[in-house]
Amino acid sequence: MNLFEVYPLWDIEPVRGLDTTLWDKDGEVYTDLYGGHAVISVGHSHPHYVKMLSEQLERLGFYSNAVQNSLQKDLAERLGRICGYEDYKLFLCNSGAEANENALKVASFHTGKAKVLAFRKAFHGRTSGAVAATDNPKIQAPFNATENIAFAPLNDLDAVEAELRKGDFAAVIIEGIQGVAGIYEPTAEFLHGLRRLCDLYGCMLILDEIQSGYGRTGRFFAHQHHEVRADIVTMAKGMGNGFPIGGIIISPEIKASFGMLGTTFGGNHLACTAALAVLDIIENEHLIENAARIGDYFESMLKEDKAVKEYRGKGLMIGLELNEEFIRLRNRLLFEKHFFTGAAGPHVIRLLPSLTISQETAGRFIDAWQSLTE
Repeated sequence: MNLFEVYPLWDIEPVRGLDTTLWDKDGEVYTDLYGGHAVISVGHSHPHYVKMLSEQLERLGFYSNAVQNSLQKDLAERLGRICGYEDYKLFLCNSGAEANENALKVASFHTGKAKVLAFRKAFHGRTSGAVAATDNPKIQAPFNATENIAFAPLNDLDAVEAELRKGDFAAVIIEGIQGVAGIYEPTAEFLHGLRRLCDLYGCMLILDEIQSGYGRTGRFFAHQHHEVRADIVTMAKGMGNGFPIGGIIISPEIKASFGMLGTTFGGNHLACTAALAVLDIIENEHLIENAARIGDYFESMLKEDKAVKEYRGKGLMIGLELNEEFIRLRNRLLFEKHFFTGAAGPHVIRLLPSLTISQETAGRFIDAWQSLTE
């Protein structure tokens, strides 16, 4: 049997990692400034993370949600305190797409309404409801089409209100910062306007923080830069540092009932341990502050770079829009300079490194960048 070939693959196979360093099977050394799509939040093979997962696996790796699991309660308490949503409730799942599916379902249950408003260029996942709310017809099968999804341009409150006036909207879903689109931010005015319109028209405000959350932008969630409070927040990626876990935090006004949501693997013992280890490291090593500091350094060094048409993002969620297609430059960064970077569209390089990245590592990347773009 062969693999179902849906991924274009680099001819590189990492076999070992430590913090922001990767080694491939041939012993070549790379610096990881992409973190596997923003997943590696506290560095590869962090000793505390490895120790906690190893010890938990020796005790118990898995049991279902039919029994008590105190690790889930520990995670809910810690997460609430650190992220500032202490009065909210946590539901655990396995991925970002699942988190968004469950958030949309909760909003629909609570409001009794069916429609969802999403935004142009949005990406919310590849499962059925999440991909329907994603503005990319190329990844939507005919099965995914739904009359219950509407789209509006980002940062256009008049367009949002024009849709919401049509009625029957359960939720508005928006990314804290659009990632796949190329690092586009909703403005503070726009987010506050969404909050007001959701209250006015009786729908839930869902903040998708799957890529932009967990300290990446210099606040725990990107929307907290603008002091906006959501009804539901979704998260995944950096939550488990590579161990699959996702979650949604849900406003206390939304009531749960048995069977309303469910999952076999979500919130299992290893997943919760991974998430608790991540929070330990984020707190103990002051990584949210580090993300803000190193992000400011990247911006100071690259914002006026002649190869960069526009510098976008916050903290360590960075988009570098180039004046020409990035493929040649990205290939040279990888194969000549040994830096992993990401992409968003034909002109944008994305940097999503671990929150542990040092200024020395950031400086080495900037030197490599400038040597290729001069």
